[in-house]
Amino acid sequence: MKASEIRDLGSDEIQQKVADMKETLFNLRFQHEIGQLENPKKITQTKKDIARLNTILNEKLKPSKEN
Repeated sequence: MKASEIRDLGSDEIQQKVADMKETLFNLRFQHEIGQLENPKKITQTKKDIARLNTILNEKLKPSKEN
């Protein structure tokens, strides 16, 4: 996911995406352990997507400080 796509979403939608991505990450890790995962790079990409979602969610939830 691109950051610009995430910024267009609302806070609730982002939280739902985070939950979905965490479930996906769990499934990918499980597939990797039993040897069914074709592309292990998907695990790394999913982790980065979760981090990106959380970063933008935090930006939206915290009030901006103007000096």
